[in-house]
Amino acid sequence: MRMALDLAQAAADAGEVPVGAVVVDEATGQVLGRGANTTLSDVDPTGHAEVVALRRAARETGNHRLTGLTLYVTLEPCAMCAGALSHARIGRVVWAADDPKGGAVVHGPKLFDQPTLHWRPRAERGPLADEAALALRTFFRARRGTGG
Repeated sequence: MRMALDLAQAAADAGEVPVGAVVVDEATGQVLGRGANTTLSDVDPTGHAEVVALRRAARETGNHRLTGLTLYVTLEPCAMCAGALSHARIGRVVWAADDPKGGAVVHGPKLFDQPTLHWRPRAERGPLADEAALALRTFFRARRGTGG
């Protein structure tokens, strides 16, 4: 999760919403994909950290199925990202900060609880939630000009 937070900070430094994600093979400890939000820099509404990390992990493994791998992300995945995680058949999703407004795992549509979903990764809150939430609050306060 620390690596994902570093990626989130790099995104913030680039003017992007500070979210970072890392795909890891827990059996080997190998990082297979890294991502940070790139929606602005890539002019791409799908440029969320999770999607970027999934794409890179799929290329690295040579497989669009990422079964057995873990994605660490600094913010609870939105509906788009939760859907992508399901389609990729990621084994496990661990997020730091909850997203009551835009999250889709334990908030909103609770996508992984839907009976028609074809693949359900294990999903759990992880470490460093306070640090990830602070990075987001700091970023949005600065953008709104309300101070730190």
